[in-house]
Amino acid sequence: MQGSTINRAVVEHWVRQSVYQRLGKPVPFSAAGPNPLVVNVSARHCHLTAETVEILFGKGHQLTPMKWLYQDGQFAAKESLTLIGPRSRVISNLRILGPCRSLNQIELAYTDSIALGFDIPLRSSGNIKGTPGAMIMGPAGFFEMGEGVIRALRHVHMNPADAGYHGVKAGEEMQLRVGGPCGVLFEKMLVRVDPSFKLEVHIDTDEGNACHLQATTPCALEK
Repeated sequence: MQGSTINRAVVEHWVRQSVYQRLGKPVPFSAAGPNPLVVNVSARHCHLTAETVEILFGKGHQLTPMKWLYQDGQFAAKESLTLIGPRSRVISNLRILGPCRSLNQIELAYTDSIALGFDIPLRSSGNIKGTPGAMIMGPAGFFEMGEGVIRALRHVHMNPADAGYHGVKAGEEMQLRVGGPCGVLFEKMLVRVDPSFKLEVHIDTDEGNACHLQATTPCALEK
């Protein structure tokens, strides 16, 4: 059952803290804080309403979890769709993330949007008013989105304990310092707070490639 085991990142966080404390050394910044900081690259994907899923995949169809994501209850679905851009260029196998939402939204990196011919704005998730639309296609039909194609603002999910530790509130901004040979400082990191959230940063593929993000790359949040 999903959520019945402890996430590997949490175990590694506890082990790192324990080892450094036993050695009497300062805890490295990627292991500091009450909870482990996980930084993930969010590849292009889409969120759909239940009604749109039925249009694309057939009446009564429900998304099937393929891989559970770090945030509880969120998953990459087995289902994917085809996105048709303004230049009639397409991205096939655009992954759908579940569960279904109250609006349709497609999240691309800038390199994706250039290839497809989109002029997309930076937006927080759910803020789609005035954004470009798109045609999407599934095995059972087409659906024309009037709006909803965005480049998602880089953001951090955290629960109230994490927010208190870092001294921030929902809607504020932080910085993400990435170490390693391609170290970089990402500014304007939107803070999202909810009791259900685990401490996780989302950056897109352009940003992840720019800093050569690896599982072992040290990262730290700064106010």
